[in-house]
Amino acid sequence: MPLRLPTSLTTTAARRLNLLRNTIRPPSSPTIRPFTMSNKTQEPIITSIDDLPLNEAKWITLKKISYTDQTGKARTWEVATRKTRSEKAGVDAVAMGNILLPPPSQKSTKPASTLLVIQYRPPLDAYTVEWPAGLIDAGEDAETAAVREFHEETGYEVSKVLSVSPPQAADPGMTNANMQLVMVEVQLPEGEGMPEQRLEDGEHITRVVVPLADLYKRLVEYAGKERHVVAAKLLHFAQGMEFMKEQKYF
Repeated sequence: MPLRLPTSLTTTAARRLNLLRNTIRPPSSPTIRPFTMSNKTQEPIITSIDDLPLNEAKWITLKKISYTDQTGKARTWEVATRKTRSEKAGVDAVAMGNILLPPPSQKSTKPASTLLVIQYRPPLDAYTVEWPAGLIDAGEDAETAAVREFHEETGYEVSKVLSVSPPQAADPGMTNANMQLVMVEVQLPEGEGMPEQRLEDGEHITRVVVPLADLYKRLVEYAGKERHVVAAKLLHFAQGMEFMKEQKYF
């Protein structure tokens, strides 16, 4: 059955379109990005959700795909597509799985950790717990975008890129949007607190450092909090780590 994008204001599809209209950033040169700092003064409130005419859509559009299925039957499918895909990368976005190594003087007493970001997402009307992520700019590959976005969102400089995943489907039933997961390592310096973020106007990102050994447990705790949702790619990673601790299949 083809995916139908409902018109109800309470549907996930409608909320996702609202997010894409309001929060996705156009590609631009890192040297001219406007960065601002703003303090939280209230909880975010959705004031309206409206249908978005295609001629007003800046970052996405809707397409109808006509195709012939495995039995020879003609079918159609509705899909949301981005207008901002990097031609060089062939990928829309990048997420940064990260390992924070303690300062050398604390190596024997402090465990490795990971940095999570918490931010309000209008499609869910909730705060999501995620790894840092962002769109790939024109002319960038996934690795370059990961290093830049990680520094902007967290303030930390990447010490080493550990791996770059193949392109992954984000939500294949609804969109052709894709992403790559770049695992990075950050060596924390001695005697310093969290560095300053370089956030754009409208970005309000809280950083949380969690020991890797406690990641799955902490994510389950976040999932139980009111108005909080854990991003799928992060939870899948943590569940895989937990599974490897307990699995008996190999």
